[in-house]
Amino acid sequence: MRKKFYHYIRGLQDDICAALTQEEGAAAFEEDSWKRPGGGGGRTRVMSDGRVFEKAGVNISSVHGILPESMREKFGVTATRFSACGLSLVIHPKNPFVPTAHANWRYFELYDSAGKTIDRWFGGGQDLTPYYLFEEDARHFHRACKRSCDKFHPDFYARYKKCCDAYFWIAHRDEARGIGGLFFDYLRPTQAFSTADGYAFVTELGDHFLRGYLPIVQRRKRTEYSQRHRDWQAVRRGRYVEYNLVYDRGTLFGLKTRGRAESILMSLPPYVQWRYDCNPLPNSDEEKLVKVLKKPREWV
Repeated sequence: MRKKFYHYIRGLQDDICAALTQEEGAAAFEEDSWKRPGGGGGRTRVMSDGRVFEKAGVNISSVHGILPESMREKFGVTATRFSACGLSLVIHPKNPFVPTAHANWRYFELYDSAGKTIDRWFGGGQDLTPYYLFEEDARHFHRACKRSCDKFHPDFYARYKKCCDAYFWIAHRDEARGIGGLFFDYLRPTQAFSTADGYAFVTELGDHFLRGYLPIVQRRKRTEYSQRHRDWQAVRRGRYVEYNLVYDRGTLFGLKTRGRAESILMSLPPYVQWRYDCNPLPNSDEEKLVKVLKKPREWV
């Protein structure tokens, strides 16, 4: 399954990069292949300073090695070795009326000292981080998520939407990072849901992620904006950075297992601001967004 999933994400990286390049029209992805000390490596692709996308990264990796003691304690296991492969993407658009998008799909295995597989699971999800709230965009994105989930289980969307709202919560700000989507982890094989089922579910999400995002890009990318809008975008991007560096499991796991810092921190936006005690004006479009971030809504 590890080899099969890595083969899949290699092709998915090609497909997503091709679609984003076509949408962008002015910039291209740069590729950087790398090896990880301790085992494995990956392929990082980053687009910068585009007309539509200020920064976009689509990374794949397949790494293995000794599981650090801190991670054994976190997982509650005695396993000594691990392997993990996955695709992670983050898209930071230039226009502040186009939301940032994030997605990650991964497969993980743990082994005992004899090399026997003792645990395996899929994880991942996708979410949207707008700077200005358009309810029709939020509904469109969540409907696309639900459409994929409903092919596998009628409860998946509601369950993983709730997990997403909880996971992408900036506790020290008491607000969500964005308007959510899907998040799931430790999706292990059971009698009712096999490893093959997990693979089918994750690949369904990967194959159809862009149908939930690109129509929003196309709808908003030509909207006129001012420096005030860009400043607010930069402030909200600061919250994005705070979340990724303080809470995000993938970021923390990568750094603690000696992952490649350039690829791990690819998710951070190029320009941000931290303004002291920055609060939106009453009844403004900015306040409309913050109210939703303080209390996540149902969009479907």
